[in-house]
Amino acid sequence: MHQKQKDLQLQYEGFFKTPFLWYGKGVFNLEQFPISITQTTSFNQEITQKLRLGKLVERFVSFELNQHASISILAENIQIQQKKITVGELDCLLLKENKPIHLEIIYKFYLYDATIGNSEIEHWIGPNRRDSLIQKLTKLQEKQLPLLYSNHTKTYLDELKLGVDEIIQQVYFKAQLFVPLKDFGKNFKQLNNECIYGFYIYPNELPQFSDCKFYIPTKHNWLVNPHSNINWLTFEAFQNKLQQFLNEENAPLCWLKKPNGELFKFFMVWWNH
Repeated sequence: MHQKQKDLQLQYEGFFKTPFLWYGKGVFNLEQFPISITQTTSFNQEITQKLRLGKLVERFVSFELNQHASISILAENIQIQQKKITVGELDCLLLKENKPIHLEIIYKFYLYDATIGNSEIEHWIGPNRRDSLIQKLTKLQEKQLPLLYSNHTKTYLDELKLGVDEIIQQVYFKAQLFVPLKDFGKNFKQLNNECIYGFYIYPNELPQFSDCKFYIPTKHNWLVNPHSNINWLTFEAFQNKLQQFLNEENAPLCWLKKPNGELFKFFMVWWNH
């Protein structure tokens, strides 16, 4: 297995093992897609083109769904157009035990910042503060899911011989959550605490880890669970590499290896309160 396929395999495993952000009808009354765990964690498809992380995850979900005999995918990435202008996209239409489902697929990384918003859900933001969980949930509820009922979608559904009234709408929403270092280990009420993957720190908190080793994975490898089989950076080399990210106001996901061999995932953020 050459390196690219090895990376892809680790990315798939990381994606596959990520828990759902909630179960059942949890947040915003959005219902998670119930799927039983398959034994297949071996990803044997080749991906030749360069995909954004979100698109790669969609390929992984598609592969996972195809492992289930009770699921058949009818269509994916359906561009809904109005006079040749794309008004939106349906991620996936499938049959599960012969019941039609419209599935929206989301995989996100969120950091907990209690200074943003007024509720637990509103405190989760993207690593660079440019997006948030509440924005995503609102977009799902007000834009992405209602698209199914738009007149422009009817043509596509007719082709698939689907009546809009029989289609169930669900989400496939996985996420990795990161909390401030001081809150690492804290439990949250509304989301699945198994999604807490690590912590985040500000540059002034870094010196306490000066006896550790570091690694900055590429964006696709944000999915991967930390392992030792990589070229670790010393504290000094890491600081130098990190500065480029911080200068560009980019919060990288990093791995940390403590002297006792313990591995952690964390974000280094450029923004300070």
